Amino acid sequence: MKTWKKPALIIGAAAVLTAIVVISVKSNKDTVTVQTAYAATGNITSIVTASGEIRPQNYTNVLGQGIGKITDIDVAEGDTVKKGAVLLRVEKIQPAADVKAQQATIDSTEAGVESAEAADAAAQADVQQSEANLEKAKNDWNRGQGLYKEGLIAKSDFDTYKSTYYAAVATLAGNQARAKQAHDQLTVAKFSQAQASATEVRLRDVLDKTVYNAPIAGLVTYIPVKVGEFVVPGIQNAEGSYLMTIADMADVNAEVMVDEADVPNVKVGQQATVTIDAYPGQTFKGHVADVGEEAILRTSGLATTQQTSANSQEARDFKVHVRIDQPPKGIRPGLSSTARIDTGHIANVVTIPIQSLAMRTKQELEADQQREKGGSGVTLAAAKPATNADGTPATNDIQGVFVVRNNKAIFVPVQTGISGVTDIAITGGLKAGEVVITGSYEALRSLHSGTTVKIDNSVPATTD
Repeated sequence: MKTWKKPALIIGAAAVLTAIVVISVKSNKDTVTVQTAYAATGNITSIVTASGEIRPQNYTNVLGQGIGKITDIDVAEGDTVKKGAVLLRVEKIQPAADVKAQQATIDSTEAGVESAEAADAAAQADVQQSEANLEKAKNDWNRGQGLYKEGLIAKSDFDTYKSTYYAAVATLAGNQARAKQAHDQLTVAKFSQAQASATEVRLRDVLDKTVYNAPIAGLVTYIPVKVGEFVVPGIQNAEGSYLMTIADMADVNAEVMVDEADVPNVKVGQQATVTIDAYPGQTFKGHVADVGEEAILRTSGLATTQQTSANSQEARDFKVHVRIDQPPKGIRPGLSSTARIDTGHIANVVTIPIQSLAMRTKQELEADQQREKGGSGVTLAAAKPATNADGTPATNDIQGVFVVRNNKAIFVPVQTGISGVTDIAITGGLKAGEVVITGSYEALRSLHSGTTVKIDNSVPATTD
């Protein structure tokens, strides 16, 4: 071999090797490593998860009804009471004395009514007698006038008949006035008696309120007061003294707060699973008993109508009661709980991991198509924005997944249905068995349709 050929061969080999390295580097640079999963056929259940606390369906807070010092507490926390059972007593010396004094007043008014009735009856009798005397005097007067005209009686007798008649008229008028007065006095006496009886009802009600009875049957769950403390009633918008709580633990709810985005899917009667922090490792079946109609502000806990100055961006929840079918023994109000509500179920549907979904605009997809055809992938002129029938701007986003075909990521628009904890149902655009890209997040965020991909589903190494 000639001496000049050896360096030429070395230079040529170096050039080929350099070209291979450049092509390999460029190829690796344009290849994106991704993780994938298969679109599978299966069942999917949509679940809404919400947290809250255990509350009985029926409970009552016993509040103060009058002023007084507590003298006895007849129950203790944890006692089971029947409706009407005595719970607590307040001193009753003054209320009892008021009732006794008013009873004496009633007795007095009753005697006054009896006296007025007798006076009224006597006055009525006097009127009747006066009417009879007037009738006799009138007849004598009429007869006397005839006899006097005929000259059969003397003038003195005539005058006697006349004066007797007018005296009878005056007597009747006086007795009628006294009868009316007696009747009015009887009416007043009856009114006084009715007033005294009404006052006694009020005073006896005050006396009765010194003894507190259970308004419902249930469990005494909380007693914050002690013997010797004073009880005050509620005034205007202020509640009276809080004495105790009675809860009927036969029907128990998990009262949970559901986010406003999830509450449209929650319906009465849907099945649910409840977990209670105090019962680790146990789950309890239940169902949705009712769904709140008004949003509750998450920060203040007030309904939206109670806080007119609420920020429109503030998070809102809706109160949902999940009835526990068989509550455990010893369950108590206020225990922390979590409810998983089954809001939908579809069988034999194509499912993919939720993280596979991606959003791309029409302009991005058009640019990807140009890039695949050898163009620059840059849109030179912006298209006229699309609008809906009512003139509002139409959305530009397209929902889809990246499918691996011939080692390339191809964007496929899909229609979705309900979503589960990790998977979502595909109702159109994708078939079972296709390979969809699930990650990484960085790859999905920047991936273009038509990009060459390398699949690496190995578990990443962890560091201590």
